[in-house]
Amino acid sequence: MKVLVPVKRVIDYNVKVRVKADGSGVDLANVKMSMNPFDEIAVEEAIRLKEAGKAEEVVAVSIGVKQAQETLRTALAMGADRAILIVAADDVHQDIEPLAVAKILKGVIDEEQPGLVIAGKQAIDNDMNATGQMLAALLGWSQATFANELDIDGDHAIVKREVDGGLQTIKVKMPAIVTADLRLNEPRYASLPNIMKAKKKPLDEKTADDYGVDVSPRLEVVKTSEPEARKAGEMVPDVDTLVAKLKEKGIV
Repeated sequence: MKVLVPVKRVIDYNVKVRVKADGSGVDLANVKMSMNPFDEIAVEEAIRLKEAGKAEEVVAVSIGVKQAQETLRTALAMGADRAILIVAADDVHQDIEPLAVAKILKGVIDEEQPGLVIAGKQAIDNDMNATGQMLAALLGWSQATFANELDIDGDHAIVKREVDGGLQTIKVKMPAIVTADLRLNEPRYASLPNIMKAKKKPLDEKTADDYGVDVSPRLEVVKTSEPEARKAGEMVPDVDTLVAKLKEKGIV
């Protein structure tokens, strides 16, 4: 079985994001970029399936700017076998929207014919949480979102998923789309020898036009602003005063 893993290049989660002075977006100048954390978890899960003998090949795919090569090399260093970069933008500030990403991924899947797609549940830059679901709809495949555990049983995937009330276990027929949640696993660090080996692994480059997909934005960002600063708290001498204050503010 072949496993396909889409990965996205985003601002590193340790970086404090800065908004441009004119409010037109986020400042990416001299900012460290890395693989989306949920996608990193997806790559790790695919590699574990291969190590367990349940997958023969892991293919990483990224859609965006040429610089996403670095993200794919990280996936290759972790253990993916090969990578595909679809160049769909020249400007690092252009975010390819989920529907366009899903359409391009469908084209890749039609070519690669994987038995399973493992994706991060969402990207930390736009938090849309939509690509996996859209891709499943376009393909007509089974889907299991917010995966907490994943096991392969013949031609079915057994997925324990996180829901509002706790955990839910479902069994879906493969081929399927699975989106990884935070507690699915803990991604490994790429060792120096594997980083060196990754440079020799195949990385194919294509464009969105190769798949006949228009990546023009459907959404317009009107304004980007910093969240409001949290107001200072107020100390109260006792519980009665606290309750009185809460009543006064209409909280209780």
